[in-house]
Amino acid sequence: MTTEILALRTQCANAIRALAMDAVQAANSGHPGMPMGMADIAEALWRHRLRHDPAHPRWIDRDRFVVSNGHGSMLLYALLHLSGYALPMEELRRFRQLHSRTPGHPEVGVTPGVETTTGPLGQGIGNAVGMALAEKLLAEEFNRPGHAVIDHRTYVFLGDGCLMEGISHEACSLAGTWRLNKLVAFYDDNGISIDGEVCGWFSDDTPGRFEAYGWTVLRDVDGHDAAALDAAIAKAAAADRPVLVCCKTRIGQGSPNRAGSAKAHGEALGEAEIALTRQALGWSAPPFELPPDVAEAWSARESGAALHAAWQARFAAYAQEYPALARELLRRHRADAPLTAQVEAALASAAAAAQQRQAAVATRKASQQVLDELGPAMPELIGGSADLTGSNLTDWKGHRALKGAGTGNHVHYGVREFGMAAIMNGLALHGGLRPFGGTFLTFSDYARNGVRMSALMKLPVIYVFTHDSIGLGEDGPTHQPVEHASSLRLIPDVDVWRPADATETAVAWRQALRRMDGPSCLLLTRQALPHAGGGERVESIARGAYILWRPEAERVALLASGSEVAVALAAAALLDKEGIAARVVSVPCMDVFERQHADWRHAVIPRHLPRLAVEAGSTGLWWKFVGEHGDVVGLDRFGESAPAGELFRLFGITAEAVAERARRLLASVSHAGVRETA
Repeated sequence: MTTEILALRTQCANAIRALAMDAVQAANSGHPGMPMGMADIAEALWRHRLRHDPAHPRWIDRDRFVVSNGHGSMLLYALLHLSGYALPMEELRRFRQLHSRTPGHPEVGVTPGVETTTGPLGQGIGNAVGMALAEKLLAEEFNRPGHAVIDHRTYVFLGDGCLMEGISHEACSLAGTWRLNKLVAFYDDNGISIDGEVCGWFSDDTPGRFEAYGWTVLRDVDGHDAAALDAAIAKAAAADRPVLVCCKTRIGQGSPNRAGSAKAHGEALGEAEIALTRQALGWSAPPFELPPDVAEAWSARESGAALHAAWQARFAAYAQEYPALARELLRRHRADAPLTAQVEAALASAAAAAQQRQAAVATRKASQQVLDELGPAMPELIGGSADLTGSNLTDWKGHRALKGAGTGNHVHYGVREFGMAAIMNGLALHGGLRPFGGTFLTFSDYARNGVRMSALMKLPVIYVFTHDSIGLGEDGPTHQPVEHASSLRLIPDVDVWRPADATETAVAWRQALRRMDGPSCLLLTRQALPHAGGGERVESIARGAYILWRPEAERVALLASGSEVAVALAAAALLDKEGIAARVVSVPCMDVFERQHADWRHAVIPRHLPRLAVEAGSTGLWWKFVGEHGDVVGLDRFGESAPAGELFRLFGITAEAVAERARRLLASVSHAGVRETA
C-alpha cells in the first residue's frame, strides 16, 4: 500500500470521525466514541468489500450491514451519507432532532440503508444471525448450478455491551451450530463501557467463547491498521463458519484528551476538544464539510450500480432458464405481496374444517391443524420452537427440521426464547421468508423485548404462545401465566389473539398472516375447548370481537376470551333458566377490535347493558370494556399447582361463579339506578 493510498484511507476514516463528533456536538447528545473508534474498520469494509448499491437500498442480493452497538449510530449515518445514499448532509446536521432521518439509534424504515433498528444491545447480532440464516436457506432453495442469485454476506459491528447481554450467547451459539459462514462480526474491543474500564465486570475470554461456539476467530487485529484489517476481512471471506474479528481499538480515537476513556462514550466532546481533535487528525475542513477528494473517494454510486447491474444480468439468465423460480423469488421479496390464492384457500379450508368438525380440541392442536393445511401451500413459511415443539405443536405434516448445519423449514431454537425472537426478526428483515416460533406464554417474558422490536420495526413475525393460563394445571405458578396476555397487549402495534375454539384459531392464523405491518401473538391452550358456535362467524371473528349469543330481552353482557368463552356460554345458560337473558361476546383480539369503527364496537359491546368480563388473567385492561359500573372475573394473583379443573373452581372461574357475579352485578346496578347509554 503506497503512502498516498494510506493517507487517503486515513482521511476517509477521519471523515467519519469528523462527522460523528460534529453531529453529536450540534445535538449536544449522542455517542461519538464508537464511531471514532471503529472508523478505520468501517472504511476497510465499506470502501473495499461491501456489496451494495446506494441508489437501490433494497436490492435482494446486497450484503447486509448491522450496527448492533446502535448507540454509535453516527457511524452508520456517516457511512450512508458518504457512500451516496439519499441521506443529505442536512440530515446529519439534524442528528437526534424531531422528525429527522437521523434518530438517536438506527431505525429501519426511517433512514435509507438501515437494515434493522438497533439500540437494545445484543439484539442486532441476533438479527444478523437471522439474516445470515435467511441467506443460507434461500440460497439452498433457489440457487442452481451456474446460477448463484443468492450469494451475499451479513456483516455486523458489535461491542462489549452486546457481548455482555445474554442474547448474544443464545444467537451466536446457534450461528456456530448452523455454520453460517456468510456471517462476519467485528468486535470493537476497546475495553470501555459507560461505567469505565470493563475489566472490573467483563473479564470473559471472548475469543475462546466464540471458538467454543464453533466460530472462526481472528484474534488481536489492530482496528486502526488498514493493512491488518484488509487481511482479516480476506480471511473472513474464505472461512467455512461464522467469523469473529476481534479488533483492538481506542474509543474516541483521535481525541487527545478523551480517547481511551469513558468520557468519549456517551457525551459530546466539546468545542475545545473538537478543535484539538481536528488538529491531531490533520482535518482542516469546517464542520459538516468534506474535502472534495475524500467525498469522491467515498462515493459508491458508480461501483454499486455496476455490482447491481452485474447481478441483474445474472438474474436475467437465471430467469430465462428457471422462470418459475425467478418469479417466486421476486414474489417473496415484495413487501406488499398479498397471500397467494393457494394460501388463502388453505386457510379457508382450515376454518371450514374446524366449523364442520365442531370438536372439542386444545387450541394449540387446532393451530397445528391449520399448519397441516398451510405448510404445503406456503413455501416461505419457516416455523420453530424454543425446545417445546411437542408442546407448542409448531411443526406440521411434511415439515423439514433444521438441525445442525443443515437446512429446513422448522427451526429447533433450543431453550433460547430471546434469541429466537431476535433471529425471527432478522429472518423477516432479510425478506423471502415468513417466520413464526413458539414457546409457553409465561416464557414470553424472555422474548418480550424481541416482540417489542418486532412491533417497533413493523415486522410480520408470528409468536405462538401456548399453555396460556392456569389451565395448564400441575406445573404450577412458575409456568401459569397471569399478567402475560395484558403485558403483550400493552405493547403498541402488537395484535394479541386468544381464540376460543378451533374456528377462532384458524381465523387468528389467517389474520396474522394477512397482516404485513406488525407482529401477532397467538395465545393457545393446553386443555381442550368446546366448539363455541355455528353459523357464518368467520368474518366477525376477524374483527376482533363479535356477538356469539344474543337472546331476546337481554339484561347483561358477558365478555370473554379464549377458554373462558365456554365458561361465559355456560353461565349464560344457567342465567337463562332463571329468566335472565345474557348476551355473550367473544373477544379474541382486543387490539383488532379497537381498530374497528365505533358503530361495530358499540353494537358488539353494548353500553346500555351491564357488562361482566371473564378472563383467567390480569383484570386491568378489561375495565375499559365493562365501564365503571361493570365487573371483571379474573386472576390478579399467582396460581397454584393442581389439576386445571380444581384451579378454575378455586379462583371462581366457573359457570356457576360467573353466573353469581352476573346476578350481583345486576343487583348493584339496579340498586344504584345506573343505566349507561351509547
